[in-house]
Amino acid sequence: MLAKSARLTESGDFARATKSGIRYSSTNFVGYLYLTKSVEPARAGLIISKAVGSSVARHRLARKIRHCIFDHYTTLPSGSLLVIRGLNKSATADCKSEISTVVAHLLRKTKDRAATQ
Repeated sequence: MLAKSARLTESGDFARATKSGIRYSSTNFVGYLYLTKSVEPARAGLIISKAVGSSVARHRLARKIRHCIFDHYTTLPSGSLLVIRGLNKSATADCKSEISTVVAHLLRKTKDRAATQ
């Protein structure tokens, strides 16, 4: 699980990541990665749609996603803000492979943008 210090809790951070960050969509998830110049550790947050299901289903999905993010947390650039949005049918999705794909594409896009600048 992610430590409390590694989680996004401020609405402004969520807004910054979702509106200004790099975006990648898969079938069941959308990932956003916002890079800052801060030397603080990376932080991650979740947005789970109510269309996923009941509160129990949403919390179960959130735990699965946090567990998947933990595997990739060390690869995130310092100071970055990662947000994963769970879409309608994501409760039955294979979280591990799909989150891995989303994070890998976000990191690749980040490296590509850094190389062109």
